[in-house]
Amino acid sequence: QVQLVESGGGLVQPGGSLRLSCAASGTLFSLYTMGWYRQAPGKQRELVARIISGTPNYADSVKGRFTISRDNAKNTVYLQMNSLKPEDTAVYYCNAITGSYSYWGQGTQVTVSS
Repeated sequence: QVQLVESGGGLVQPGGSLRLSCAASGTLFSLYTMGWYRQAPGKQRELVARIISGTPNYADSVKGRFTISRDNAKNTVYLQMNSLKPEDTAVYYCNAITGSYSYWGQGTQVTVSS
């Protein structure tokens, strides 16, 4: 069982920045595939960014603006979000995949509005 706790969401103006954090339990964190997803009202949950074996990949909508990173010593994955747009407004979820198991955090709200 892996527990994930997100933090760092909030209200930000367009063009602003936020950094989300996700702290994970477990002793094998470095082996987990970690990702960030988001779900806007009335829409399906979508992949934002994922880091697999140290290699990040991003949704086209966030390329060049968001950066995913991980600190294995702290069992934490981050999502640095710059140049935020109103369409980035959503609940952001942390995801961990280990073996055939997938775990989710409780989500953190990000609202981009003036």
